[in-house]
Amino acid sequence: MSVAEWAGTLVDWKGSLEVLKERLAPAFGRSETRKSASAFIEGLLSPAERKTGWMLAEQAGLSRPYRIQSLLGRSRWSANLLRDIVRDYVWEALGDRDGVLVVDDTGFVKKGAHSVGVARQYSGTAGRIDNCQIGVFLSYASRFGQALIDRQLYLPKSWAFDPERRAKAGVPEDIEFATKPAMAREMVARTLDGGVSCAWVLADAAYGSDHRFRRMLEERGQAYVLAIRSNHTLRFVDDWTLVQSDPATLADELKADQWHSLAAGEGAKGPRLYDWARIPFGEAREDGLERWVLVRRSQAEPTKLAYYFAYAPAGTSLTDLAGAAGLRWTIEECFLRAKDDLGLDHCEARSWHGWHRHVSLVMAAAAFLARLSADQRRAAFSKWDKTSPSAAA
Repeated sequence: MSVAEWAGTLVDWKGSLEVLKERLAPAFGRSETRKSASAFIEGLLSPAERKTGWMLAEQAGLSRPYRIQSLLGRSRWSANLLRDIVRDYVWEALGDRDGVLVVDDTGFVKKGAHSVGVARQYSGTAGRIDNCQIGVFLSYASRFGQALIDRQLYLPKSWAFDPERRAKAGVPEDIEFATKPAMAREMVARTLDGGVSCAWVLADAAYGSDHRFRRMLEERGQAYVLAIRSNHTLRFVDDWTLVQSDPATLADELKADQWHSLAAGEGAKGPRLYDWARIPFGEAREDGLERWVLVRRSQAEPTKLAYYFAYAPAGTSLTDLAGAAGLRWTIEECFLRAKDDLGLDHCEARSWHGWHRHVSLVMAAAAFLARLSADQRRAAFSKWDKTSPSAAA
């Protein structure tokens, strides 16, 4: 790339960032708050190793972190409006008929007991019980990229039912204790009602095993592939007899010709191949969708199996179900980039609003990077279409 081309790209990058800031302005209200938010987002996108108040202030040329810290604490602005603007921005950038919504949670390890929601609880991020906060997130992913579009801090019972702790951390009165699946139901419903559509909703067994989550999606006619546990209780009618079983037992009864080697997406070394099988679960519904129990078997370790509930339009192939299941990893990519590059887990604020403000600002910065990548992918796809043999013909 020549110096002129590099300079042109830099100008486009800055121009695109200014467009995003204008888009986000209604969430911040006052001009002073908008300026602080602008500095905050630029700091998140900077090479600064830690995205703390002092580091972001230094990046912005400020002698003190007051303005940066005030943005997360004392200032008056709506993190939820910012969330909605980011969601719409991502939908415009990445929206595709084959796109998916992915639910997952991630942990934020903390010292002490004063940061809102912190408790000794299991963190999949750490792989153990740790002193941490847990955030439940929703992402959107398509062939153009992926980005986080919703978030909420999980409030353990030790916080939810303690008025003194709630008051100190500024937890709003209307926030009640909610399980993680209940939070996921709310976020997915809000997103679908907000105008985002998707081919599939994906989640791990912590969410897929929740019948209310599945029922909500089915009532909307929304296809899904949701992981479930091996011992999940299954009840169905077979030859007019009510049968109770579980996914592991059904998998044991599969015959050799029911397994098929299929890819669950692309890995670093090529297609991620597994053996897949599916078992019909109930009759097709009036809306034209049908249920399946989906089983994935490792080719390297045949005793290692994973199980899913699938709800899909009649005629959906096993290949499509396997491909959808494999897209759940995209939210892990979102977490990795947001933590490693943008300081998702660098929040110093201890309050409810501070956590949601910090995370929402990080989501905005991540959405900006996702849009830049999506524009590059679209340009590459367009160039490929013009040079492909079919185009030449």
